[in-house]
Amino acid sequence: MIQINNLMKIYGNTPALEGISFKVEKGEIVGFLGPNGAGKSTTLNILTGYLSSTSGSASVGGIDIYEFPDEAKKLIGYLPEQPPLYQDMKVSEYLNFVYEIKKCRLNRKKHLEEIMQVTKIHDVKNRLIGNLSKGYKQRVGIAQALVGNPPVIILDEPTVGLDPKQIIEIRNLIRNLGRTHTVILSSHILSEVQSVCDRIVIISEGRIVADEKTENLTRMTEDGSDYIAKICGPSREVAKTVREMNGVIFADPTGEREGDAYLFRIRSESGVDIRKPLFNLLAENGWPLVGLESVSLNLEDVFVRITDSDSRARARRKA
Repeated sequence: MIQINNLMKIYGNTPALEGISFKVEKGEIVGFLGPNGAGKSTTLNILTGYLSSTSGSASVGGIDIYEFPDEAKKLIGYLPEQPPLYQDMKVSEYLNFVYEIKKCRLNRKKHLEEIMQVTKIHDVKNRLIGNLSKGYKQRVGIAQALVGNPPVIILDEPTVGLDPKQIIEIRNLIRNLGRTHTVILSSHILSEVQSVCDRIVIISEGRIVADEKTENLTRMTEDGSDYIAKICGPSREVAKTVREMNGVIFADPTGEREGDAYLFRIRSESGVDIRKPLFNLLAENGWPLVGLESVSLNLEDVFVRITDSDSRARARRKA
């Protein structure tokens, strides 16, 4: 449904995108992640026709965004980070306005009623947008993206500034949209992406550094095993001693304490089981090991490892 090929964008002498390529299949919900300045917004602005690229191509539904911009844009519903709302309009007036500027040909009353039901804004349709809560404004923003029933929905930070209850409501709405639309979700809230998206694309410094199904992403960083160890002993000395073990990548205090035991985060090299040697080492030093728990990586860990690894590799190439 969406195809991006070798997309480049250069501002002066500074590259914002360095030949990125990825595609999104029909019916997928794809998370698009990256640190600030990585190129997320630039990519979305090119894909939605708000910005031109230096080179490369982007198409939606097989239609090139540059050669046939009007036709391609009809296939896209876009919610930018700051929703394009008119605060002095009522919700129903605003959706009718969007219907007009999109030159929609669907049955107006039925179509807009369906959108308001899906986004759960029917009960505020006669209220001024400026008087709505942040959560309802986000819903109205999503509603305008649905006008015309475009097959592709692009959401840029749709839950920013919302309270926990509103975030859950918007997440559920996005899941429901994924049943009938192709969705790209750009977000800094990694747990949100993990709970909603089928696939995750990570961009760092203008380059795609990961493109995997959500459940498979942690495999890309399986460079060892992580443990939380509870050890009774002097924190600094314990950490120093454990770091010197064969097969240990790092051993750092977490800053937490349970009774007379300090908590340490320990990572071993791939294929090395440090549990028995660790127990023996601590016993030899008279430091009781009172707990050892294997820690699985969450999406935040994966995100940091992938982007940090890419930054280090680029720095080495420049050196």
